[in-house]
Amino acid sequence: MVVKSRYLLAATVTATVLLAVTSCSDTATPSSTDEAGASPPGTAEHAWFLADHDLADMEGIEIIDHLDRLAMDQRPTDLMASVRPDQLVLADADEEVALDLPEGSFYLSIAPYVEQTHECFYHSLTTCRGELAGQEVDVRILDDTGDVLVEERVTTYDNGFVGFWLPDDVEGTVEITYGGLTGRVPFSATEEGATCLTTLQLA
Repeated sequence: MVVKSRYLLAATVTATVLLAVTSCSDTATPSSTDEAGASPPGTAEHAWFLADHDLADMEGIEIIDHLDRLAMDQRPTDLMASVRPDQLVLADADEEVALDLPEGSFYLSIAPYVEQTHECFYHSLTTCRGELAGQEVDVRILDDTGDVLVEERVTTYDNGFVGFWLPDDVEGTVEITYGGLTGRVPFSATEEGATCLTTLQLA
């Protein structure tokens, strides 16, 4: 009984730490996944981990697109998925794996809001929630030279976010219009940049 209790305590502590690192409720700071001891791609442990979470044979970009678009009641509760500038870090109570993202790309997930938001740095695909779920918004993303990277009308996901794959090493401005309200904020698609943008208030 003592051994079992210690195991449960260890699992609970591990899950709590993972939540603190990846949850939108906290502002994460850049860190090296190598230091975290993530399983390298191509290993048996890596393949088993993905299969255990119904992500078998998926690349990082596919997992991000899949998880970010899931209905909230279908999102896994035993998996943390943190989007970094160059990697997707997946973790459960027992293991952590890191998947490299395509070179030259940067995933920016945006949660526009009217009244309520939260701090966020690295987007968590399983826990982050924004105010405006399932709403049509007009999005314009421009780089700092004025070139348009994105200009389209989209519907926010069930988590209140909408995500875009941008070229890396660019900075610029995100502009979103919704119901006659508009907001603009800067973004940075760099190694030090945030993948989770929750500061765009519509007014």
